[in-house]
Amino acid sequence: MRLKSEIWVKAYVRRCSAQGVPALILRRGQSDAGAIFIKVNRLDGSALVLGPAPAGFDDMGSERRWVLCHGADAWSETDADAYLDRQFSFDTDIWVIEVEDREGRHFLDDAICRF
Repeated sequence: MRLKSEIWVKAYVRRCSAQGVPALILRRGQSDAGAIFIKVNRLDGSALVLGPAPAGFDDMGSERRWVLCHGADAWSETDADAYLDRQFSFDTDIWVIEVEDREGRHFLDDAICRF
């Protein structure tokens, strides 16, 4: 059984804080099963966006899996925000977390799906 989105988000924010990395909840989604997106702000005008892995890549059962929403390259922060706004226009139940880290760390390395 997968953790509720709200519980996962709160735990993730604490994990970032424990590493000395600020993480903010920008949008609160549906508490039980809202999709979660993570924006990693590199504080230099660029950002990474991670979103839920598509069906079929989420083969770990209860573990969440992630994909980079833009391939290997970072986006400008403006483009990342526009992407997240489009996702919100499709689904108002999404969660958006912003992590602020110059190194671009997201602490999800083992859960990233690579195509």
